[in-house]
Amino acid sequence: MATDAPPPSKAEHRLPSTEEFAAVQESAEFGELRRSYRSFAFPLTVGFIAWYLLYVLLSNYAGDFMGTKLFGNINVAFVLGVAQFVTTFLIAWWYSKHAAVKLDPKAEAIKSRMEGGA
Repeated sequence: MATDAPPPSKAEHRLPSTEEFAAVQESAEFGELRRSYRSFAFPLTVGFIAWYLLYVLLSNYAGDFMGTKLFGNINVAFVLGVAQFVTTFLIAWWYSKHAAVKLDPKAEAIKSRMEGGA
């Protein structure tokens, strides 16, 4: 499996001190990294859980609606169940793209400074 990431460096990395970790954690740059992550992950997580619970509640309390045939033997429950899988994969793909563009460069910059590479 090919990736865009370079192979790990053979050079020894300096381990940051506890004080350096605390300083980075309090930095504006790290705060922005956390905000970028949270502003993407939390709303999508809440949305997906709501979507999942809607499916469960409809399955339990709206049997007639879920049993409505759309075409052939395909009913609403089947379509919404398949949509659960589709949305799971779409969210994973979307997060992967978001992380590659917005999170990974910021995290890599912080990491290289912490390890003494910058």
